[in-house]
Amino acid sequence: MNDLHRTRILDAAERLLGRYGYKKMTVADLAAEAGIGKGTVYLSFRSKEEAVLGTVERMIDEVCDEMERIAATDAPVPERVRAMLMARIFVRFERVSGYRESLHDLLGSLRPTLVERRGKHFERETDILAKLVPRRTARALVMATYFFLPYALSPTELGDRRKLQRDAADVIDLLVAAINVKGDNR
Repeated sequence: MNDLHRTRILDAAERLLGRYGYKKMTVADLAAEAGIGKGTVYLSFRSKEEAVLGTVERMIDEVCDEMERIAATDAPVPERVRAMLMARIFVRFERVSGYRESLHDLLGSLRPTLVERRGKHFERETDILAKLVPRRTARALVMATYFFLPYALSPTELGDRRKLQRDAADVIDLLVAAINVKGDNR
């Protein structure tokens, strides 16, 4: 599989999701948007569904890469945890900021697969946070910041970036403060 074609297809899928949504998008649309032949799409992905799910996986890879990068810094643990939680929200937010609908609405027909994968994604994020805090605390932090992710709410419903940043920071600051009070800052 050609990585360049795969990247172009995933980029095209993200643009088309914002423009048409999943249901109206076709493999032919993906090919045209990516500037490749329809057969080339099938060399990289078995279906439109697989290509779209690939965009979600790529987004999660970005989230986890950024969280890992932050975890590896020398900043104090509370600062790293705060930055990691903000990253898990804002990497997602930036990736879907052009979408008019929530991911649930946009990808409703893929819901069972998305819900299954979301659990695995959250486990990956929990694993990264658990490098800094106890696993149970890490899982609670992931669940406590779920509201700010663009799954159930569209970027419009989440609000503009500055408002979302303020709201998320308020909640995350309380969570991080609670960790410090309890001494869970290994």
